[in-house]
Amino acid sequence: MKPEARIAACSGSFDPVTYGHLDIFGRAAQLYDELWVAVFHNASKNALFSVEERVELLKETTADMPNVRVASFQGLVVDFCQKHGAGVLVRGVRAASDFDYELQMAQMNYGLAGIETVFIPTNPLYSFLSSSMVKDVTKWGGDVSSHVPEIVQSRLIERLRQE
Repeated sequence: MKPEARIAACSGSFDPVTYGHLDIFGRAAQLYDELWVAVFHNASKNALFSVEERVELLKETTADMPNVRVASFQGLVVDFCQKHGAGVLVRGVRAASDFDYELQMAQMNYGLAGIETVFIPTNPLYSFLSSSMVKDVTKWGGDVSSHVPEIVQSRLIERLRQE
């Protein structure tokens, strides 16, 4: 194993972070010395929370994971990995449809920079969970307390009431 392979990254928009994300982070953090959670800034996506807010929420919700670091990035995830010394990308996979897309990305990332991808199957408790679904349920007054940390639910309710 290359020395930098002891550092991994997990990228996404995390708008907002869910218990599904946190489960993947926690499991990956047990496998690697350091895990970078990379918040992707995508100007073409209409995010509910700003990149800065998502980074803040991730830092708060991963505070009990001492080897997890959070940062934002624009551009290619392989550039983020190289900048932070990560030799591995960790990706959570919920279903076969996720795997089809993720495999193509993994092959591209390996071709671009030799970055390996490790797939972690989602805990069955969170196999249906997505940030989009959490936002929709919250928007219509549903209870998402079993899907997101309390701080995230509070921020969701506050933000969606402003719209």
